Amino acid sequence: MTIEELSAAEREVMEIVWDCGEVTAMQARDALPRKVARNTVRTLLERMEEKGWVTHRQIGRTYAYRAARPRKESIGRKVQEIVNTICGGSPEALVAGLLDYRGLRAAELERIRKMLDEASPGRVKKESSVRT
Repeated sequence: MTIEELSAAEREVMEIVWDCGEVTAMQARDALPRKVARNTVRTLLERMEEKGWVTHRQIGRTYAYRAARPRKESIGRKVQEIVNTICGGSPEALVAGLLDYRGLRAAELERIRKMLDEASPGRVKKESSVRT
């Protein structure tokens, strides 16, 4: 099943939903770093629900929104997009760019080494499971 990508504004609100677990439009608006009308945030949340990123429950006359997709899925989709469009399809180029231009702290490097050690060489994501 494909899912429509989030706009930059929707992604900003989605980060708040993931961080808070469940939010109303007013709570999301208050958490944004800039002034935005509550109706604008409510419209963004409604679009995000149409796209399948959030669900809501009604509390009186208020909707409380929560994530329908995990943050990890969003990160995976973006990484796949970066690998395919910027790194010429090469995961090695992504890692080389990370190491050459950002660098890693010792603790980050240790966690990544552990992930690589635990990864099985045959573990392959199906193309249809994460689409860009």
